[in-house]
Amino acid sequence: MSLPDPAPRYAAHLDTLKARADEALARGGLDHLVIPSGRLHYQHADDLNYPFYVNPQFKAWLPLTRVPDSWIVYTPGQRPRLIFLQPRDYWHVVPAAPSGWWVAHFDIDIIRTADQAAALLPKDVARCAILGEAHSALGAYVPNNPEAVIDYLAYHRAYKTPYEIALMRQAQALAVRGHRAAEAAFRAGASEFDIHMAYCAAVGQDATELPYGNIIGLNEHAAVLHYTELERVAPAQSRSFLIDAGASAAGYASDITRTYAADPGSEFHAMIQALDAAQIRMGQAVAPGVDYKQLHLDAHLALMGILKDFGVITVSPEAAVASGLSATFFPHGLGHAIGLQVHDVAGFAASDRGGRIERPEGHPYLRLTRVLEPGMVVTIEPGLYFIDMLLDDARAAGHGEAINWDRVAQFKPYGGIRIEDEVLCTETGADNLTRPAFAEG
Repeated sequence: MSLPDPAPRYAAHLDTLKARADEALARGGLDHLVIPSGRLHYQHADDLNYPFYVNPQFKAWLPLTRVPDSWIVYTPGQRPRLIFLQPRDYWHVVPAAPSGWWVAHFDIDIIRTADQAAALLPKDVARCAILGEAHSALGAYVPNNPEAVIDYLAYHRAYKTPYEIALMRQAQALAVRGHRAAEAAFRAGASEFDIHMAYCAAVGQDATELPYGNIIGLNEHAAVLHYTELERVAPAQSRSFLIDAGASAAGYASDITRTYAADPGSEFHAMIQALDAAQIRMGQAVAPGVDYKQLHLDAHLALMGILKDFGVITVSPEAAVASGLSATFFPHGLGHAIGLQVHDVAGFAASDRGGRIERPEGHPYLRLTRVLEPGMVVTIEPGLYFIDMLLDDARAAGHGEAINWDRVAQFKPYGGIRIEDEVLCTETGADNLTRPAFAEG
């Protein structure tokens, strides 16, 4: 698959960011946008730092993700400035000076110590919107995250530029490479830990570079939504495998989930196929003007149709949704926005001036409630699970007769199923970013 090159798309991306910053600063009554990359955060009573994760606001402007104590400064009408820390250091590798296709768009100052940045930042701190975490402070330059500025920038981050889409396609291709290696390791009888290691090796990223901790669950572990324990010993029999894992490309995330059955003749494999077909239809429903909340509610109905077909529930799909029984088997949201962060910001934003669009009643874990528009990228990740705690709750709530417990007992050893793609909303409908990467062979 030929992937688009982000380089020729970068100048237009930067123009978009500058225009957004101009408006955000005007709304906040401020003159300068100041973005720290972040500082290393150290463990208590030790000189060992936690893994460094760059400020998402910083990596939106340029493809640098491992640059603590650096700063971006933007003043409307001027070129953006990068203050880049290149320390004198013999304990660690000193980062190379900035280079590549993006540097021509910045004025760049190299500093040797973190405190040297203060002399290069705008003099009037009170006129600055400083975006970041509290521990990024440098003297008087303390992140203040003005609400009007943050609301505007976060809301518009949902609309991805062609540069961002190019990088997100790269992240898809990397993750799919890892997913193929992980499936092969599962088929070979590997442990969860060894599957994880095969994934990382194929992607070429370690656990601190991946956008989130890999979810690698064999058998019943697939019923734990965020299972990350990674058993070192393979089970005596691997019946099923759920992998939820992504990759990073210049700070942009992918987030892909697949589920496999060891026996292609099993009913569990047939249920995977049924859910996969339903998931494709859900992704195809992404289009301008579509309310994501309704996609989520429609997913509940479709998933209960699958359980009815497989004899797991004894009531109609409509009754299962109306009574709340559907949340026993599908307890999370259909998906979320994605981009600079796995669960990208402003999923509930009513407008770029703030406000909140609430979740539908009875659906507390939905992460996105906005109406879809061109440029938005969302995940579509329906799931069906056999979770002891939720099944016990359903029985206690009086739903026992609506469930075929013999069928539940048959499927419980497989844990559950989740299938997740990323879908771009375009002017004409849905552009699935994930499936073409798998189809490439």
